[in-house]
Amino acid sequence: MIQYLKGDATDPQVEGNRIIAHICNDMGGWGKGFVLAISKKWKAPEKEYRNWFKSGMNFDLGEIQLVNVEPEIWIANMIGQHKINTHSQGIPPIRYKAVEECLEKLSIEASKLNASIHMPRIGCGLAGAKWEEIELIIQKTLVKNGFEVYVYDFE
Repeated sequence: MIQYLKGDATDPQVEGNRIIAHICNDMGGWGKGFVLAISKKWKAPEKEYRNWFKSGMNFDLGEIQLVNVEPEIWIANMIGQHKINTHSQGIPPIRYKAVEECLEKLSIEASKLNASIHMPRIGCGLAGAKWEEIELIIQKTLVKNGFEVYVYDFE
């Protein structure tokens, strides 16, 4: 089940191991949207994301990177957005197939850590996703596998 909470996704409201998931682009860009809240609280996720981009190793749509930022908190940088602008034909940057691949990989990592998963409404800001689509993908990948998923709406 997805639990919807009011609050800040960078401040998970449960105990234990927690993964904060968010969508990144495939261009190495970091500087707008939810990443600003992450960077304000922790420097490592942006640094590791930029290093990952520079390395070019597995920096592709559908890939994830986990960055440990506190003893029980990890950030999941998930590449689910192609470029940063809406295509001239009205196609938003979100790539639903890539988001699904990311969440399947996140499911494996969360299982290893016995972690709950926390996120804003991923992909629905700058990437242009429809929440109904993302919610279905979350159900199909995380909820189906028994994970506690918390979605935060910032007040």
